[in-house]
Amino acid sequence: MIMKQKSSKIIIALIVIIMSLSFFLLSNKNLSLRKNSIKNDTIKIPLHNWSSQIVMAHIIGEIFKSTGNKIEYIPIKPELVYEAIRDGNISLSHEVWETSLGEKYYNIKKEGGFLEWGNHQAKVIQELGYPNWVNKYCPGLPKWEALKNKDCIKNFVTNNKTGKGIILEAPISWRGDLIPQRIEALGLSDLWSVKFVIDPRQLWNNAERAKNKDKGIIIFNWSPNFTDQEGFTFIDFPPYYEGCHPIEGGDGKCGSPVSDLKKIVNKNFPKNHSQAAKIFKKISFNNYQIGTMAFMVDKENMTYEEAAKKWLENNKNLWMSWTK
Repeated sequence: MIMKQKSSKIIIALIVIIMSLSFFLLSNKNLSLRKNSIKNDTIKIPLHNWSSQIVMAHIIGEIFKSTGNKIEYIPIKPELVYEAIRDGNISLSHEVWETSLGEKYYNIKKEGGFLEWGNHQAKVIQELGYPNWVNKYCPGLPKWEALKNKDCIKNFVTNNKTGKGIILEAPISWRGDLIPQRIEALGLSDLWSVKFVIDPRQLWNNAERAKNKDKGIIIFNWSPNFTDQEGFTFIDFPPYYEGCHPIEGGDGKCGSPVSDLKKIVNKNFPKNHSQAAKIFKKISFNNYQIGTMAFMVDKENMTYEEAAKKWLENNKNLWMSWTK
């Protein structure tokens, strides 16, 4: 009788343990599901390292918020964003420059890692050029052959050691060695050297210093940008044609193409965020609008958030039409 009682107590204890363990596992599973639900419910927008992209991120984020979505802004390098979108760590990319697309982009697209989600109205270019006040320093500009004129070099910012004129290029992560290869291919490397900036703001800071020193300067620039309002001229290099860049197998003796400004989303974004996906499909900015976003930060010294707020206030009818 005593043995039966002990056996019963043991069985009851085992049942209690099993039930407790099952409840614990079920609770953890539900908690995990809730966490995943919260994670998937948040639209994750990338922040890169140029003004218009960051302001536009906050504009789009606020539009999504107005329709009840949760938003998270995630700083990430442009060259890493495609993989992050494929993996679901980023939901979308709203300012994808076709001129900067590389092998990684097309490989991930081929794998089905993201969806191209339309283009902006804006047409874009990334090229070397100069503020309009530089014209006086080198007759013959904007034709690229003017850069062969040795008499022009002394009027430009130069390298103290080599005496060569300095061309300020974008961060190397943006375009790699495209410009050094072009300068070499066009026979300009004896007169000009290429210096990569770390932060795009260095381009404008150096341009301002050159102006104060009464010197010319050649810098990388892009459009749309705040300089569309201030006056900037792109250099007329030999026209781009498909296959002329070294990365495409060409000799590099050509300029940059004029191309589209794309939008892409994670492949599951239309399913997980159907309303936001419809809005994002409609969102489309032109060169002037994007240039204004950059101008408010780079020239009017607003924060990115302040610029986004002002743009939304000034363009309420436009962005509200995208939400309908």
